[in-house]
Amino acid sequence: MGFRIEKANINDYIPMAELIQKVWDQVENKAWFTADNAEYTYNALQEGNGIGYKAIDTDTGKLAAIFLVTIPGKSKENLGYDIGLPEEEMEYVASMDSIAVLAEYRGHGLQYKMMQNAEAELKDLGFRYLMCTIHPDNKFSRDNVLKQGYKVAATKEKYGGYLRDVLVKTLL
Repeated sequence: MGFRIEKANINDYIPMAELIQKVWDQVENKAWFTADNAEYTYNALQEGNGIGYKAIDTDTGKLAAIFLVTIPGKSKENLGYDIGLPEEEMEYVASMDSIAVLAEYRGHGLQYKMMQNAEAELKDLGFRYLMCTIHPDNKFSRDNVLKQGYKVAATKEKYGGYLRDVLVKTLL
């Protein structure tokens, strides 16, 4: 099975949101995954607000996974505030926001591959801090980002009371 990683555009927001919803429906422990809706995805894909990626099954052309990076700037959603970054560093934070892989495509390293594509682009764009949140018990996602050099910087309630590790990777 082969995959092609492509950048998403604003016209991809509905299929991306639908895939996120399908994955959320498949998740056994709902506290582990916060599903973004179509409006959130649309707003994130607007120029300057975020970057989307999609993994396409090269055999079928089917959307297998999506990844959404958000650019929070100095908004209160910036995870840099959760770890005490100085105010002047907030513009250099990118949030590795949402990764969703359909069940039939898990085990092919798509989360890792999409994050690596994003990291290269974000580094070229001048971002210094890549951040994300993961439920502490979500071993697969947690191990995946730790393997990529992220470190747990805090554990706190986020997204309406859900416990999350806040992870950061500093780019040099």
